[in-house]
Amino acid sequence: MEWTMEYFPLEMDDLQPKVRQKAIEIANKLIRDGRQSDPHLIRQAIAQAEEWFLNLEG
Repeated sequence: MEWTMEYFPLEMDDLQPKVRQKAIEIANKLIRDGRQSDPHLIRQAIAQAEEWFLNLEG
């Protein structure tokens, strides 16, 4: 089951909606790429989404 804006890991609860959406997209892609057993997947997705957001903001 893929994560959505209504169903996502608790670690993403405090993220801004734009960052959370990107983290969900990244996490779902990592899972599709076979990384579902990686315990750091959620943290990696959040870090990449935060970096994406900072780059977006300039």
